[in-house]
Amino acid sequence: MDTARKPIASSELATLWIAYQKKTMMVQVTEYFLSKSKDPGAIELLRTFHEEEKKCVGEITQILELDSVAIPVGFTENDVNHEAIPLFDDIYHIFYLRMMAKIASALHALHMTMTYRKDILEMYKSFTAFAEETYIKTSQYLLEKGVLPKSPAVTPPNQVAFAKEKDYRSGFKTMGNRRTLNTVEVAYLYQGIEANVTGMKLMTGFSQVAQEREVKDYFIRGKNISKEIINTFSKILLDSDIVVPTTSGGQITDSKISPFSDKLMMYNTSILTSFGLGSNALGTSFSLRKDLPLKMAKVAKNVYDFATDGGDLMIKYGWAEEPPQMEDRTALSEGEKK
Repeated sequence: MDTARKPIASSELATLWIAYQKKTMMVQVTEYFLSKSKDPGAIELLRTFHEEEKKCVGEITQILELDSVAIPVGFTENDVNHEAIPLFDDIYHIFYLRMMAKIASALHALHMTMTYRKDILEMYKSFTAFAEETYIKTSQYLLEKGVLPKSPAVTPPNQVAFAKEKDYRSGFKTMGNRRTLNTVEVAYLYQGIEANVTGMKLMTGFSQVAQEREVKDYFIRGKNISKEIINTFSKILLDSDIVVPTTSGGQITDSKISPFSDKLMMYNTSILTSFGLGSNALGTSFSLRKDLPLKMAKVAKNVYDFATDGGDLMIKYGWAEEPPQMEDRTALSEGEKK
Protein backbone atom coordinates (compact mmCIF):
# COMPACT_ATOMS: atom_id res chain seq x y z
CA MET A 1 0.00 0.00 0.00
CA ASP A 2 1.15 3.54 -0.78
CA THR A 3 3.04 4.83 2.29
CA ALA A 4 1.48 8.28 1.72
CA ARG A 5 -2.00 6.81 1.88
CA LYS A 6 -3.80 7.86 5.05
CA PRO A 7 -5.47 5.13 7.15
CA ILE A 8 -9.20 4.87 6.69
CA ALA A 9 -11.32 6.41 9.48
CA SER A 10 -14.19 4.54 11.11
CA SER A 11 -16.81 6.92 9.68
CA GLU A 12 -15.32 6.53 6.20
CA LEU A 13 -15.42 2.76 6.47
CA ALA A 14 -19.01 2.93 7.69
CA THR A 15 -20.18 5.09 4.79
CA LEU A 16 -18.35 2.97 2.23
CA TRP A 17 -20.02 -0.14 3.63
CA ILE A 18 -23.46 1.48 3.43
CA ALA A 19 -22.83 2.74 -0.11
CA TYR A 20 -21.63 -0.70 -1.22
CA GLN A 21 -24.78 -2.37 0.09
CA LYS A 22 -27.11 0.10 -1.61
CA LYS A 23 -25.24 0.26 -4.89
CA THR A 24 -24.86 -3.51 -5.33
CA MET A 25 -28.61 -3.76 -4.74
CA MET A 26 -29.31 -1.07 -7.34
CA VAL A 27 -27.04 -2.78 -9.88
CA GLN A 28 -29.11 -5.96 -9.57
CA VAL A 29 -32.51 -4.23 -9.55
CA THR A 30 -31.79 -2.03 -12.57
CA GLU A 31 -30.30 -4.91 -14.53
CA TYR A 32 -33.59 -6.78 -14.07
CA PHE A 33 -35.69 -3.69 -14.91
CA LEU A 34 -33.54 -3.08 -17.98
CA SER A 35 -34.15 -6.60 -19.29
CA LYS A 36 -37.93 -6.14 -18.96
CA SER A 37 -38.36 -2.55 -20.18
CA LYS A 38 -39.76 -1.76 -23.63
CA ASP A 39 -39.93 2.04 -23.80
CA PRO A 40 -36.76 3.46 -25.47
CA GLY A 41 -36.58 6.41 -23.06
CA ALA A 42 -36.87 4.18 -20.00
CA ILE A 43 -34.29 1.77 -21.41
CA GLU A 44 -31.79 4.58 -21.97
CA LEU A 45 -32.23 5.92 -18.42
CA LEU A 46 -31.89 2.47 -16.88
CA ARG A 47 -28.89 1.51 -19.03
CA THR A 48 -27.01 4.72 -18.22
CA PHE A 49 -27.72 4.33 -14.52
CA HIS A 50 -26.84 0.63 -14.47
CA GLU A 51 -23.48 1.12 -16.18
CA GLU A 52 -22.51 4.08 -14.00
CA GLU A 53 -23.62 2.34 -10.80
CA LYS A 54 -21.41 -0.64 -11.64
CA LYS A 55 -18.47 1.76 -11.98
CA CYS A 56 -19.32 3.21 -8.57
CA VAL A 57 -19.25 -0.26 -7.02
CA GLY A 58 -15.85 -0.79 -8.64
CA GLU A 59 -14.51 2.44 -7.12
CA ILE A 60 -15.66 1.46 -3.64
CA THR A 61 -14.21 -2.03 -4.06
CA GLN A 62 -10.84 -0.62 -5.12
CA ILE A 63 -10.63 1.64 -2.06
CA LEU A 64 -11.55 -1.22 0.28
CA GLU A 65 -9.02 -3.55 -1.32
CA LEU A 66 -6.20 -0.98 -1.12
CA ASP A 67 -7.00 -0.51 2.57
CA SER A 68 -7.06 -4.30 3.13
CA VAL A 69 -10.75 -4.28 4.09
CA ALA A 70 -12.86 -7.40 3.53
CA ILE A 71 -15.29 -6.77 0.65
CA PRO A 72 -18.92 -6.99 1.84
CA VAL A 73 -21.26 -9.55 0.31
CA GLY A 74 -23.91 -6.99 -0.59
CA PHE A 75 -26.18 -8.19 -3.39
CA THR A 76 -25.33 -10.46 -6.30
CA GLU A 77 -26.90 -12.35 -9.20
CA ASN A 78 -28.19 -14.81 -6.61
CA ASP A 79 -30.65 -12.15 -5.46
CA VAL A 80 -32.33 -11.83 -8.87
CA ASN A 81 -34.48 -14.17 -10.94
CA HIS A 82 -34.13 -12.91 -14.51
CA GLU A 83 -36.61 -15.53 -15.70
CA ALA A 84 -39.42 -13.89 -13.75
CA ILE A 85 -41.93 -11.94 -15.81
CA PRO A 86 -42.17 -8.16 -15.17
CA LEU A 87 -43.59 -7.17 -11.78
CA PHE A 88 -43.88 -3.46 -12.68
CA ASP A 89 -44.33 -1.49 -15.90
CA ASP A 90 -41.85 0.94 -17.50
CA ILE A 91 -43.38 4.00 -15.87
CA TYR A 92 -43.00 2.52 -12.41
CA HIS A 93 -39.40 1.52 -13.16
CA ILE A 94 -38.61 5.22 -13.64
CA PHE A 95 -40.67 6.32 -10.64
CA TYR A 96 -38.62 3.86 -8.59
CA LEU A 97 -35.33 5.05 -10.07
CA ARG A 98 -36.31 8.67 -9.35
CA MET A 99 -37.11 7.83 -5.73
CA MET A 100 -33.84 5.97 -5.22
CA ALA A 101 -31.88 8.82 -6.86
CA LYS A 102 -33.49 11.25 -4.43
CA ILE A 103 -32.38 9.06 -1.53
CA ALA A 104 -28.87 8.69 -2.98
CA SER A 105 -28.49 12.46 -3.38
CA ALA A 106 -29.17 12.99 0.30
CA LEU A 107 -27.15 9.96 1.41
CA HIS A 108 -23.98 10.78 -0.50
CA ALA A 109 -24.09 14.43 0.54
CA LEU A 110 -24.33 13.29 4.17
CA HIS A 111 -21.53 10.76 3.69
CA MET A 112 -19.27 13.48 2.30
CA THR A 113 -19.62 15.41 5.57
CA MET A 114 -18.43 12.30 7.44
CA THR A 115 -15.32 11.91 5.30
CA TYR A 116 -11.76 13.26 5.66
CA ARG A 117 -9.64 11.58 3.00
CA LYS A 118 -9.41 13.39 -0.30
CA ASP A 119 -9.87 10.34 -2.53
CA ILE A 120 -13.08 9.36 -0.73
CA LEU A 121 -14.31 12.96 -0.67
CA GLU A 122 -13.84 13.21 -4.44
CA MET A 123 -15.64 9.92 -4.92
CA TYR A 124 -18.69 11.06 -2.94
CA LYS A 125 -18.66 14.33 -4.83
CA SER A 126 -18.98 12.42 -8.11
CA PHE A 127 -21.60 10.05 -6.61
CA THR A 128 -23.72 13.02 -5.51
CA ALA A 129 -23.48 14.66 -8.95
CA PHE A 130 -24.51 11.40 -10.63
CA ALA A 131 -27.49 10.93 -8.29
CA GLU A 132 -28.63 14.52 -8.90
CA GLU A 133 -28.32 14.09 -12.65
CA THR A 134 -30.37 10.88 -12.48
CA TYR A 135 -33.05 12.63 -10.45
CA ILE A 136 -33.29 15.44 -13.01
CA LYS A 137 -33.45 13.09 -15.99
CA THR A 138 -36.04 10.76 -14.43
CA SER A 139 -38.19 13.73 -13.38
CA GLN A 140 -38.10 15.17 -16.89
CA TYR A 141 -38.99 11.79 -18.39
CA LEU A 142 -42.04 11.43 -16.13
CA LEU A 143 -43.11 15.05 -16.72
CA GLU A 144 -42.92 14.54 -20.47
CA LYS A 145 -45.02 11.40 -20.11
CA GLY A 146 -47.59 13.44 -18.19
CA VAL A 147 -47.57 11.12 -15.17
CA LEU A 148 -45.67 13.23 -12.61
CA PRO A 149 -47.95 15.80 -10.95
CA LYS A 150 -46.39 18.87 -9.41
CA SER A 151 -47.04 20.06 -5.87
CA PRO A 152 -50.14 22.30 -5.41
CA ALA A 153 -50.16 25.66 -7.18
CA VAL A 154 -49.95 28.88 -5.17
CA THR A 155 -50.53 32.57 -5.88
CA PRO A 156 -47.12 34.29 -5.59
CA PRO A 157 -47.09 36.86 -2.74
CA ASN A 158 -46.59 40.52 -3.72
CA GLN A 159 -45.15 41.51 -0.34
CA VAL A 160 -43.39 39.96 2.64
CA ALA A 161 -45.18 39.42 5.96
CA PHE A 162 -44.21 38.64 9.57
CA ALA A 163 -46.25 36.64 12.05
CA LYS A 164 -47.90 39.06 14.49
CA GLU A 165 -50.33 36.78 16.31
CA LYS A 166 -49.14 34.36 18.97
CA ASP A 167 -51.73 31.92 17.65
CA TYR A 168 -49.76 31.57 14.37
CA ARG A 169 -47.79 28.72 15.91
CA SER A 170 -50.86 26.98 17.32
CA GLY A 171 -52.45 26.80 13.91
CA PHE A 172 -55.34 29.11 14.75
CA LYS A 173 -56.08 32.75 14.05
CA THR A 174 -57.43 35.18 16.65
CA MET A 175 -61.01 34.63 15.48
CA GLY A 176 -60.69 30.89 16.03
CA ASN A 177 -60.29 29.79 12.42
CA ARG A 178 -57.50 27.40 11.60
CA ARG A 179 -54.58 29.11 9.89
CA THR A 180 -54.07 27.94 6.34
CA LEU A 181 -50.88 26.05 5.64
CA ASN A 182 -47.83 27.95 4.45
CA THR A 183 -45.84 26.80 1.43
CA VAL A 184 -43.05 25.26 3.54
CA GLU A 185 -45.57 23.03 5.34
CA VAL A 186 -47.30 22.12 2.06
CA ALA A 187 -43.96 21.24 0.47
CA TYR A 188 -43.03 18.64 3.09
CA LEU A 189 -46.56 17.22 3.30
CA TYR A 190 -46.73 16.84 -0.46
CA GLN A 191 -43.30 15.21 -0.67
CA GLY A 192 -44.44 12.75 1.98
CA ILE A 193 -47.50 11.88 -0.11
CA GLU A 194 -45.47 11.55 -3.30
CA ALA A 195 -42.88 9.26 -1.68
CA ASN A 196 -45.53 7.06 -0.10
CA VAL A 197 -47.49 6.64 -3.34
CA THR A 198 -44.33 5.18 -4.90
CA GLY A 199 -43.53 3.22 -1.74
CA MET A 200 -47.06 1.82 -1.46
CA LYS A 201 -46.84 0.38 -4.95
CA LEU A 202 -43.45 -1.13 -4.20
CA MET A 203 -44.81 -2.77 -1.03
CA THR A 204 -47.82 -4.04 -2.95
CA GLY A 205 -45.61 -5.66 -5.58
CA PHE A 206 -43.24 -7.11 -2.99
CA SER A 207 -46.13 -8.56 -0.94
CA GLN A 208 -47.43 -10.21 -4.10
CA VAL A 209 -44.24 -12.20 -4.73
CA ALA A 210 -42.48 -12.63 -1.34
CA GLN A 211 -41.60 -16.23 -0.50
CA GLU A 212 -41.74 -16.26 3.30
CA ARG A 213 -45.17 -15.76 4.89
CA GLU A 214 -43.76 -13.42 7.56
CA VAL A 215 -42.08 -11.33 4.91
CA LYS A 216 -45.26 -11.18 2.83
CA ASP A 217 -47.21 -9.99 5.88
CA TYR A 218 -44.50 -7.42 6.60
CA PHE A 219 -44.85 -5.90 3.13
CA ILE A 220 -48.64 -5.81 3.48
CA ARG A 221 -48.14 -3.93 6.74
CA GLY A 222 -45.81 -1.51 4.94
CA LYS A 223 -48.42 -0.94 2.24
CA ASN A 224 -51.04 -0.12 4.88
CA ILE A 225 -48.69 2.30 6.67
CA SER A 226 -48.09 4.11 3.36
CA LYS A 227 -51.84 4.34 2.82
CA GLU A 228 -52.30 5.77 6.30
CA ILE A 229 -49.61 8.42 5.71
CA ILE A 230 -51.14 9.38 2.34
CA ASN A 231 -54.59 9.71 3.92
CA THR A 232 -53.32 11.67 6.94
CA PHE A 233 -51.27 14.15 4.91
CA SER A 234 -53.97 14.51 2.25
CA LYS A 235 -56.57 15.34 4.88
CA ILE A 236 -54.33 18.06 6.33
CA LEU A 237 -54.04 19.60 2.86
CA LEU A 238 -57.76 19.29 2.16
CA ASP A 239 -58.56 21.00 5.46
CA SER A 240 -56.83 24.06 3.96
CA ASP A 241 -58.80 23.61 0.71
CA ILE A 242 -55.71 22.35 -1.07
CA VAL A 243 -56.42 19.66 -3.63
CA VAL A 244 -53.80 16.93 -3.73
CA PRO A 245 -52.61 16.10 -7.28
CA THR A 246 -52.63 12.37 -7.95
CA THR A 247 -51.07 10.01 -10.46
CA SER A 248 -51.25 6.35 -11.30
CA GLY A 249 -47.51 6.26 -10.57
CA GLY A 250 -46.98 3.21 -12.75
CA GLN A 251 -48.68 -0.17 -12.67
CA ILE A 252 -48.10 -3.52 -10.94
CA THR A 253 -48.60 -6.65 -13.01
CA ASP A 254 -50.39 -9.77 -11.76
CA SER A 255 -47.14 -11.74 -11.52
CA LYS A 256 -46.68 -13.93 -8.45
CA ILE A 257 -43.16 -15.03 -9.34
CA SER A 258 -40.58 -12.98 -7.47
CA PRO A 259 -37.82 -11.31 -9.48
CA PHE A 260 -35.89 -10.59 -6.28
CA SER A 261 -34.84 -12.47 -3.18
CA ASP A 262 -36.72 -11.75 0.04
CA LYS A 263 -33.39 -10.50 1.40
CA LEU A 264 -33.09 -7.85 -1.33
CA MET A 265 -36.69 -6.73 -0.97
CA MET A 266 -36.36 -6.45 2.81
CA TYR A 267 -33.18 -4.38 2.47
CA ASN A 268 -34.81 -2.12 -0.10
CA THR A 269 -37.70 -1.58 2.32
CA SER A 270 -35.22 -0.75 5.08
CA ILE A 271 -33.71 2.02 2.92
CA LEU A 272 -37.14 3.51 2.28
CA THR A 273 -38.18 3.47 5.93
CA SER A 274 -34.91 5.08 7.02
CA PHE A 275 -35.36 7.80 4.42
CA GLY A 276 -38.98 8.24 5.50
CA LEU A 277 -37.98 8.75 9.12
CA GLY A 278 -35.39 11.35 8.15
CA SER A 279 -37.76 13.24 5.85
CA ASN A 280 -40.50 13.23 8.47
CA ALA A 281 -38.14 14.63 11.11
CA LEU A 282 -36.99 17.35 8.71
CA GLY A 283 -40.56 18.28 7.83
CA THR A 284 -41.51 18.46 11.50
CA SER A 285 -38.61 20.79 12.30
CA PHE A 286 -39.69 23.28 9.61
CA SER A 287 -43.37 23.32 10.55
CA LEU A 288 -44.61 26.46 12.31
CA ARG A 289 -47.99 24.98 13.20
CA LYS A 290 -47.81 23.02 16.45
CA ASP A 291 -50.60 20.63 15.51
CA LEU A 292 -48.64 19.27 12.53
CA PRO A 293 -45.63 17.88 14.45
CA LEU A 294 -48.04 15.97 16.69
CA LYS A 295 -49.60 14.25 13.69
CA MET A 296 -46.20 13.65 12.12
CA ALA A 297 -44.92 12.18 15.41
CA LYS A 298 -47.61 9.50 15.25
CA VAL A 299 -46.61 8.73 11.68
CA ALA A 300 -42.95 8.59 12.71
CA LYS A 301 -43.68 6.12 15.52
CA ASN A 302 -45.47 3.76 13.15
CA VAL A 303 -42.61 3.96 10.64
CA TYR A 304 -40.02 3.48 13.40
CA ASP A 305 -41.80 0.40 14.77
CA PHE A 306 -42.06 -0.94 11.23
CA ALA A 307 -38.33 -0.40 10.63
CA THR A 308 -37.41 -2.05 13.95
CA ASP A 309 -39.52 -5.12 13.23
CA GLY A 310 -37.98 -5.32 9.76
CA GLY A 311 -34.50 -5.40 11.26
CA ASP A 312 -35.51 -8.22 13.60
CA LEU A 313 -36.96 -10.14 10.67
CA MET A 314 -33.75 -9.81 8.64
CA ILE A 315 -31.69 -11.08 11.56
CA LYS A 316 -34.09 -14.00 12.07
CA TYR A 317 -33.60 -15.19 8.48
CA GLY A 318 -29.86 -14.47 8.39
CA TRP A 319 -30.09 -11.61 5.89
CA ALA A 320 -28.57 -8.85 8.02
CA GLU A 321 -24.92 -8.46 7.02
CA GLU A 322 -22.98 -6.92 9.91
CA PRO A 323 -21.15 -3.62 9.33
CA PRO A 324 -17.43 -3.57 10.28
CA GLN A 325 -17.07 -3.68 14.06
CA MET A 326 -14.92 -1.55 16.33
CA GLU A 327 -12.34 -3.50 18.33
CA ASP A 328 -13.65 -5.20 21.47
CA ARG A 329 -11.02 -3.82 23.85
CA THR A 330 -12.34 -5.82 26.80
CA ALA A 331 -12.03 -9.09 24.90
CA LEU A 332 -8.57 -8.15 23.65
CA SER A 333 -7.32 -7.27 27.13
CA GLU A 334 -8.69 -10.50 28.55
CA GLY A 335 -7.18 -12.57 25.74
CA GLU A 336 -10.54 -13.73 24.38
CA LYS A 337 -11.03 -14.61 20.75
CA LYS A 338 -14.03 -13.31 18.88
